[in-house]
Amino acid sequence: MAHSHDHHEPQGDDLVPAARAALEASGEQWTAMRASVFQSLAGFSKPASAYDIADAVSKTEGRRVAANSVYRILDLFVGANLAQRVESANAYVANAHPGCLHDCIFLVCDACGQTTHIDDDRVTRGVRNAAEATGFSPVRPVIEVRGRCAACA
Repeated sequence: MAHSHDHHEPQGDDLVPAARAALEASGEQWTAMRASVFQSLAGFSKPASAYDIADAVSKTEGRRVAANSVYRILDLFVGANLAQRVESANAYVANAHPGCLHDCIFLVCDACGQTTHIDDDRVTRGVRNAAEATGFSPVRPVIEVRGRCAACA
């Protein structure tokens, strides 16, 4: 994986404060509901849909949480770089390094659904350059590679 710079990837208990700091830096508040949605999202080992997250938060909160509310929060998280959307699965993953902005490359296993996010700025820069050469202005490319993970191959 090629990176344009080195960065620390917070994990476990360190990820929530990193996400909170990134959200607050974008001018948004870290509310109790947003915290619950982020913690739920970060707890999934595979991309999670808004419905998966709504169910998990509903169980944690002891009250029904609507998927529409979760969708709005997830959209905010994507905009603030706290989460990334796996387009082909209509699902989301927590961003392991919310303080860094990279274009996304997802490796999606068709057998087990495991999704791995990698950063390769050479590849995404090439995609951006190709798009710009046609007069297209890419906002944030997302590349998804379908196939089989090492465990399922």
